[in-house]
Amino acid sequence: MGVDVGGTFTDVVLVDNEGNIHVAKVVTTPSDPRDGVRHGVEVALARAGLTGAAIERFVHGTTLATNVLLERQGARTALAVTHGFGDILRLARESRAGALRYDLLFPPPDPAVERELTFEVRERMTATGEVHTDLEPAEIDRVVAEIAAQRPEAIAISFLHSYANPAHEQAFAFACRRALPGAFVVTSSDVWPEMREYERTTTTIACAYIGPVMATYLAGLQHMLRSLGITCAVQIMESSGGSLSAALAAERPVATIESGGAAGVMAARVIGDWVGARDVLSFDMGGTTAKTAAVRGSEPTLTYEFRVGESASVGDRRGAGLPIKTPVVDLAEIGAGGGSIAWVDRGGALQVGPQSAGAVPGPACYGRGGDQPTVTDANLVLGYLRAGELSDGVVLSVDQAREAIREEVSDRLGIDVVTAARTIHEIVNTNMVAAIRIVTIQRGIDPRDFTMVGFGGAGPIHLARLAAAFGIRRVVVPWAAGVASAIGLVAADPTVTQVRTTVIDASAADPDSVNEWFTDLEGRAAKALECDLEAITFHRTIDARYPGQVHQLGVPVHAGVLTAADLDDAAERFHGIYHSTYGVDARAPVQFVTYRVRAVREVPTPEPRRVEMPESRPAVAAGSRQAFFSENDGFVETPIYVWEDLVPGATISAPAIVEGAATSIVVPPGWRAAVDPMRNIVLET
Repeated sequence: MGVDVGGTFTDVVLVDNEGNIHVAKVVTTPSDPRDGVRHGVEVALARAGLTGAAIERFVHGTTLATNVLLERQGARTALAVTHGFGDILRLARESRAGALRYDLLFPPPDPAVERELTFEVRERMTATGEVHTDLEPAEIDRVVAEIAAQRPEAIAISFLHSYANPAHEQAFAFACRRALPGAFVVTSSDVWPEMREYERTTTTIACAYIGPVMATYLAGLQHMLRSLGITCAVQIMESSGGSLSAALAAERPVATIESGGAAGVMAARVIGDWVGARDVLSFDMGGTTAKTAAVRGSEPTLTYEFRVGESASVGDRRGAGLPIKTPVVDLAEIGAGGGSIAWVDRGGALQVGPQSAGAVPGPACYGRGGDQPTVTDANLVLGYLRAGELSDGVVLSVDQAREAIREEVSDRLGIDVVTAARTIHEIVNTNMVAAIRIVTIQRGIDPRDFTMVGFGGAGPIHLARLAAAFGIRRVVVPWAAGVASAIGLVAADPTVTQVRTTVIDASAADPDSVNEWFTDLEGRAAKALECDLEAITFHRTIDARYPGQVHQLGVPVHAGVLTAADLDDAAERFHGIYHSTYGVDARAPVQFVTYRVRAVREVPTPEPRRVEMPESRPAVAAGSRQAFFSENDGFVETPIYVWEDLVPGATISAPAIVEGAATSIVVPPGWRAAVDPMRNIVLET
């Protein structure tokens, strides 16, 4: 079972041993997401005719960590740093991208720890791990007493160069735990032992800030699941596309910040494998955000730094958010979902998002108190959605949608409601095209050769239009598309990443030392995964750079014993990676900086039951209604098909709309659709 908690809906997918997929989509309960999880699990179990005892694996995707950071609802956190570094959060790092580059009033990220809760400790390590200034017992006692007087809920410890030698951090953490046994104490050498003091410090702070909230949430979740008879171990989706135990997620909650986004990308990878596509463009549009990423050769691209708090969260971009150092799927995420609010700015221009109506009160058409027009309201007015019951008791009202658009957009811009709705639809499409461009064209990827896999409650409505903008000719909407992110959860392999930093010249690299480092990292990863080395696949990377440069590029190296020739080959391949990334052939000496091990314990990938493919024949429409298509200069009577009634081999001519239990698919003019052996809808042009 996979359960994905989104901003508007909670999605549940249950896959049985015969390949049958059972789903549930219920409204998220923001006050306590576990209430929505309970409801969704109960619905899915009832539909499958199973009890909780039948569940052998439970994987959960959650936005809790992100929400805690964005809403500043975490634990009261104290920060201990090396003497002289007390203002590290305020100095920060001024590195921006896009329009922020020209903003003279650029707002730096708010420090997550107040200055009065930042404590300087007289100690110092050198970059090579040698003790420069001893950490005296009296100094420990003095600072710990000052921290204890403030009664923090969490303590983040980030000493200078602790990645090279963690001894001082470990001693200070021991004293903190002894003096404040109820506090959540984390060290940077445990969270992410990699150089760059600011990013390592902010990551450690984020871990401490989220930790108590995450631990409480997961403890309550496990208790609730046991009450439903689900006694298997709970796993949490991590940002890199794997899963980790609930215990490890509670210790390192920063690893779950992009949990939901990663689940969608992994779902696209799995669905791509189902339909024989190794190069896939993932597009996930739910109620609050739209996320997109490229999967090449059945593997998503990973990055090791991203930022939380930007209007568009994109891996490896510098902007206004809080930097986090942890493995994360390289994706673009923008505030463009079904619940994104349309509004007119002070200059009289229509904007869509990033504000969202969320689950409460939701779009105006839900009739739950929302009075702001959203993308869902626009799609309902345009005929892409059916009025009436949607899911989990939500009832869509065209009249309420029209009224909200009229009051907030039409009257202010002097246009009719239909024109306003069409403009809202086109603006959000334009915003999403920009996000897709970031993870394809701006990465040097030609999207025309990709298969686009789209899902989410709102995604399939917009999918064909977005694909056409990039010349993509094949689109797959998976069965149960409205809850497809949860498919990525049940397909996630348990994964752990370990890292260490030691800067050496590649020409003088000692194979024995490098092998010792990788062996140590692999041992720690196996311990975290709680399984034998033989059950794990290890992926090794050496991050390299030219001397004097700040950032590195990863060079994969094979598992097992590395020789001097292997290290020479890694340095040589770095030149090629650098040239393909930056277009520069530097051919300077190479430095090895950081050593990474990604440990994966593979689990069986679920696959839906395939049925024998009969001869193709036109599908039978269940009815029709008026829907807007610009190719036809307005509304046309459009055939409506019920997805659950379609059989493999059925074909559909455009224009058409296919309605499923949790999503609708728009087939615009110029496209054709067909049902494949797994009941996926495949659109081609």
